[in-house]
Amino acid sequence: MTHNRSANLTAPGAVAPRLAHPRGLYTLFFTEMWERFSFYGMRALLVLFMVDSVRRDGMGLTDEVATAIYGLYTAGVYLACLPGGWAADRLFGAQRAVWYGGISIAAGHFALAVPRVEFFFLGLILVVVGTGLLKPNISAIVGQLYPEGGARRDAGFTVFYMGINLGAAIGPLICSSLGEKINWHYGFAAAGVGMLLGLVQFRLTAHYLGDAGKYPEKTTTQRRDRLLFATGLGAIALVTVLGLTGLIRLNPMAMARGTTSVILVLAALYFAGLFLFAGLNAIEKRRLAVIAVLFVASAMFWSGFEQAGSSLNLFAERFTDRTIGGFETPAGWFQVFNPVFIIALAPVVAMVWVALARRQRNPSLPAKFALGLILLGGGFLVMVLASRLALDGDRVWPTWLITTYLLHSLGELCLSPVGLSSVTKLSPPRLVGQMMGLWFLATSLGNLIAGLIAGEVSGAAEAQMPARFLQIVLTTCGTGLLLLIFTRPIKKLMAGVE
Repeated sequence: MTHNRSANLTAPGAVAPRLAHPRGLYTLFFTEMWERFSFYGMRALLVLFMVDSVRRDGMGLTDEVATAIYGLYTAGVYLACLPGGWAADRLFGAQRAVWYGGISIAAGHFALAVPRVEFFFLGLILVVVGTGLLKPNISAIVGQLYPEGGARRDAGFTVFYMGINLGAAIGPLICSSLGEKINWHYGFAAAGVGMLLGLVQFRLTAHYLGDAGKYPEKTTTQRRDRLLFATGLGAIALVTVLGLTGLIRLNPMAMARGTTSVILVLAALYFAGLFLFAGLNAIEKRRLAVIAVLFVASAMFWSGFEQAGSSLNLFAERFTDRTIGGFETPAGWFQVFNPVFIIALAPVVAMVWVALARRQRNPSLPAKFALGLILLGGGFLVMVLASRLALDGDRVWPTWLITTYLLHSLGELCLSPVGLSSVTKLSPPRLVGQMMGLWFLATSLGNLIAGLIAGEVSGAAEAQMPARFLQIVLTTCGTGLLLLIFTRPIKKLMAGVE
């Protein structure tokens, strides 16, 4: 972390001489911490609740349907980031987007706490809409706190990322303990309480953000934009009512497959539109091409990584020995290992990058993405072996899953923090909010594919686990090797951005 003693202290997000970071960073740190507490706490329960029997207050769904719903939900969370970023850029600013988003998320979790099917799906939709408003815009505000960019902004995103993982570590412990051991709906309610705490903290300390993310850029089309935004919300409300009343019947598995194609087409059209009609200069177009390459790599990464909440969570419940001293730990507790590894290893990885930079050997952005994908593949190679042992009839040691999460966490540290930071640096300044939304669209695509894959390695398809996991190994490691081969051309397209 660096000090900028010559910063203009009257500027938004300025740094006092003795502070490494703006005070506003800690407002965002704790807001995101509680939001991730609610998100990952609920995620640890979601698939397990859906496949549990109705007799035990679950939904009694098959693995294929439950993981398809899970994929649609998690994909929707990140898909909503694109209109969420657009709304902040065009209508009401990032700060208000974070506030409105948090309210919707809290309402969604409390709806999930109501033991009725209608409220379950309503809760998922509210969380999706709220996260779409909050997630891209809180990251965009972090970038705006560091107008000078550079290594100091990277360090700020690293601190922010620690808040994400602190919440992600605490959430499953509390929500899984309540949900799996007492009642599923208590776990969902606990997630709602966490988001409420985040909202209170944000409201009390938002003045530290200054004007960062406060006002959108004025446009001549704001009336049209408001109408478009209201129409979008109305369409969501209409489909929700029709679905909850049974007037339209939806097939989750068919929807998941269809949405995959829609997202691919949407991403291609959006990139094409920016290249052709956004008025970008040559350097901005070259940098946008880099974002497009990283978009594909990111989607590939998350399609494997997000098995954590579905197939790996089911593996923990059904095939892993979870007994410690006569106490069977909740399956959701395994979700804690990833954020704990992130918190423990992030400083180590950062020191490695700094040490390599001093020797002029710091890996480039595409090389770090390649390493992340290869580490992800290594984690699934461990699962190939573990699943073969599990299919022989015995529960396997928890060390198999822990090792997988360790390798996945190292891969995440290579890819995700630098991905967030790189988008803010590679994007044209007037399009940062939308580009953050587009970046999360890659995560949306990865989550959707993850849900579809999970349905092919559980339930009636359990015998296919080793083969499916091996397929993930080959695709992720192959993509990583391709990135390594084309590192130099990609770096040239970045036009000086590090």
